[in-house]
Amino acid sequence: MMNIVYETDRLYLCVFEDSYLKAVEEFWGNEEVMALCDGASSSEQLIQVMNGYRRCHEANGISVYAVKEKVSNDIIGAAGFNITGALDHVELIYHYSKKAWGKGFATEAAKACIELAKAHGGVRLITASADPQNKGSLNILEKVGFTYEGMKWFEDTEQEEPYYCYKIS
Repeated sequence: MMNIVYETDRLYLCVFEDSYLKAVEEFWGNEEVMALCDGASSSEQLIQVMNGYRRCHEANGISVYAVKEKVSNDIIGAAGFNITGALDHVELIYHYSKKAWGKGFATEAAKACIELAKAHGGVRLITASADPQNKGSLNILEKVGFTYEGMKWFEDTEQEEPYYCYKIS
């Protein structure tokens, strides 16, 4: 049973299911896809990640979701929010399998995530960052209305990265 949390013209955002593992390996388990994002994860790690995001959705009503393309019915990526503290400040993330690159899916899902955050009611600030070399990702943030706030040091990636904010009024 697919647990859809949001629908766009071409995509569903769904709560992660264990059956998505093979598809998830195409992005989070792929060295090339994750080269600018801390590297690929093992299948064991990915199962834990999917379970964590599922629990996050159950606890908070907002999380990172599997992105399913309607036409192919394939899981092509993930998009949503890492929550590290209070729900009023969340971090937007998105990752896609190579076959989904350059088709506007990340932009479409990022817009959907903003709408999800607005509908949630508790989110006031969405932040995002990306490797400075990841021009595609940075362009998406600007396209969907994020404001560039400057460079910021990130411990997890051990580098300065362009930092963006989206304020929900």
